[in-house]
Amino acid sequence: MNRCPISYEPCEGRYSDKGLKLLSRQLTDLKELPFTARELRQEAAARAGKMSIQGVQPKLSARLLIKEQRFDVVDLGGRYILKPQVDGYLEVPENEDLTMRLAGLAGIEVPLHGLLYGIDGAMTYFVKRFDRTGRNHKLHVEDFAQLSGQTRDTKYRSSMEQVAGLIEAYCTFPALEKLKLFRLTMFCFLTGNEDMHLKNFSIIRKNDVISLSPAYDQLNTTIAVSRPEEEFALPLNGKKNRLNRQDLVDYFGRRRLGLTDRLLDKMLKDFLSVRTSWEALIGISFLSPNMKEKYVQILSERYARIF
Repeated sequence: MNRCPISYEPCEGRYSDKGLKLLSRQLTDLKELPFTARELRQEAAARAGKMSIQGVQPKLSARLLIKEQRFDVVDLGGRYILKPQVDGYLEVPENEDLTMRLAGLAGIEVPLHGLLYGIDGAMTYFVKRFDRTGRNHKLHVEDFAQLSGQTRDTKYRSSMEQVAGLIEAYCTFPALEKLKLFRLTMFCFLTGNEDMHLKNFSIIRKNDVISLSPAYDQLNTTIAVSRPEEEFALPLNGKKNRLNRQDLVDYFGRRRLGLTDRLLDKMLKDFLSVRTSWEALIGISFLSPNMKEKYVQILSERYARIF
């Protein structure tokens, strides 16, 4: 019995019916990507100057061809982003897919995502673009580097306090968005994401309402790199390391974001209650046993600092 890399359900083939239907109700099968992991990285490098998506991880734009039951790599107009295996870093697609699922369990909005098989059996992460709706409509999205006048090269020149300030300056209902920011900040700390720089936060405009976009690029970077130097990409309370409950809850949540004790208590209870589900999901994920163990260790160590 296999496990579907889109729905995580047990299945006879490579994908479950439920997993396929998440992509399209008309899909009855899905062909493997016609590339090896190395070939996908080469494709990403060759197309980098033509595509509208950028970043350190190799990325490809793709569309889903329902009649042909396959993904097609394209230069422009794709509704999906593909991220293949990263040379020199272990199991990054499996890590990102799992971490995004954990985010969903924690009440954080995430786009449709999952894993795909290539011809060499290697897994590629896919995520549906949340800035596209209908046939050709593009939603207005700006990341926080753009909002603050920073660039890809200066995306670390900020702080979590400045991120909160951008929410206050640009979002239609900042009180709601600051609650989302606190949930996301806590999530990143607990799951070892030490690379949440300015380009990993975005606002989106829908029906003249400006809010935080769905979460993306969620990854346990602490287990992905051999010697992580920091716990946060952007300083919080002047710190990037040795963060604790006083920094995250008392200072950032209560004092900087202005969240009430009732809201903070509920949020902490939410994270406590989801831990068992998180560990169960890690157990059935596509990470190797060694990486699963490292992931659970990070959770245990970070939870001990907060609770």
